[in-house]
Amino acid sequence: MSTPFVAVLMGSDSDLPIMQTTLDTLKIFGIPFEAKVTSAHRTPAATHAYVKDAEERGCKVFVCAAGLAAHLAGAVAGITTRPVIGVPIDNGPLQGHDALLSTVMMPGGVPVATVAIGKAGAKNAGYLAAQILGVGSDELAAAVKAERQKSAEAVQAKDAALQAKLAQ
Repeated sequence: MSTPFVAVLMGSDSDLPIMQTTLDTLKIFGIPFEAKVTSAHRTPAATHAYVKDAEERGCKVFVCAAGLAAHLAGAVAGITTRPVIGVPIDNGPLQGHDALLSTVMMPGGVPVATVAIGKAGAKNAGYLAAQILGVGSDELAAAVKAERQKSAEAVQAKDAALQAKLAQ
């Protein structure tokens, strides 16, 4: 039996500064991942072969950077029935708005879960992958819940610090 993992795909290595946030989030939860540069346009056969191979080896979720042309997530979703999460990258003249629309506007029956533009979206893609995998793992679901609680406590601490500063 293979170990479930998440595949994080980028059309270019220039997507890595944003997608590193996804990788870091997956690391927080101890989720195995593979990261790969592959292009829906420049290496379509290699992309197709990787997706099929990854699926056979235990990939449960694909996270795809959506750059300028923003076709990678849609192309991957057309190959697999595993969940695909698209992360619009905020490069280019439209600051990711073109990628957002391209990623979210998939035809019926070929969904791509689309998160926010940029690093916040990349972080949410990691969390969403963890939540998807958490459906089959009570331990992972508890870890996601604990991380969310930790985040809430950090906000409360910031508010307490603000209130103390304002009271001076």
